[in-house]
Amino acid sequence: MSIVLWILQALLALHTAIGAGWKLFNSEQAVPTLTALPHWVWTVLIPLELICAAGLVIPALAPSLGWLVPVAAIGIALEMLVFSGVHLRAGAEDNGPMYYWLAVATVCAVIVLGRLFVAPY
Repeated sequence: MSIVLWILQALLALHTAIGAGWKLFNSEQAVPTLTALPHWVWTVLIPLELICAAGLVIPALAPSLGWLVPVAAIGIALEMLVFSGVHLRAGAEDNGPMYYWLAVATVCAVIVLGRLFVAPY
């Protein structure tokens, strides 16, 4: 199970780092329902996502920092849930982005539960 969690962590870290890069070059206007977020929130998410991405993989080099993994995954999941809530509140008819964000939040939940109860550091 530990190998599966490491693979999920690496993929989630890559996904999150790419998302931070995407946010750097695209505004919240690129996703119409996220225009409800103030621009400063959008820019604050960039370093937070990079920190979370690092928190998912740092324990590979420093196992004593294994507590970072669930914290980072919870942070990413919260962001995805906020995006989903903003999307629902906007009343968008296309729920594709929301399903994507909920899938990412589910992967985060698997990592958190796995690292806390199944294969802790």
